[in-house]
Amino acid sequence: MADGKLDGKRVAFLVAQEGIEEVELTEPWKAVEEAGGEPELIAPEEGQVQAFNHLDKASTFTVDTPLTDADADRYDALVLPGGVANPDQLRTDERAIAFVRNIFSAGKPVGVICHGPWTLVEADVVRDRKLTSWPSLQTDIRNAGGEWVDEQVVVDQGLVSSRRPDDLEAFCAKIVEEFCEGRHEVAPAGATAEGSS
Repeated sequence: MADGKLDGKRVAFLVAQEGIEEVELTEPWKAVEEAGGEPELIAPEEGQVQAFNHLDKASTFTVDTPLTDADADRYDALVLPGGVANPDQLRTDERAIAFVRNIFSAGKPVGVICHGPWTLVEADVVRDRKLTSWPSLQTDIRNAGGEWVDEQVVVDQGLVSSRRPDDLEAFCAKIVEEFCEGRHEVAPAGATAEGSS
């Protein structure tokens, strides 16, 4: 089903309680909704999350599901927004890491932008994958066995990555496309990705 319609697919947006780059949450969220998907905000705790516009506080958003109640099996795809503090907090939360690993092990598509790959590094899911990020993460990604490239948007076996807010238009279009395609075959550990676009 690659017709650009998500037809009710449930997409998890996993964030920390604060430090989310607002536009990296709101633009992909809007793209998922406009394609007919059902975005759901997941965070460590109930209540509100605090987004930022770079270093300045921005809007707050209501959590739909706390991590304790989030079951990866209920979701068709995952988005990890950036912001420096957001993934830095998530990567220290064992529940968040387990959720990410479960999404990857099921071959479900994932969109990640800016500093978001820090969470993927901690979950040990970037090995033998090509991806991009905010430039300061490239050493972390390489040390975790990933191939870092400086491109606007990169797709590898359902993993869509972009560098910064300026890449959001391309990122949003590509996550919708990959989320429509659905699950990908799960490559064995150490296997070289084939069919990457």
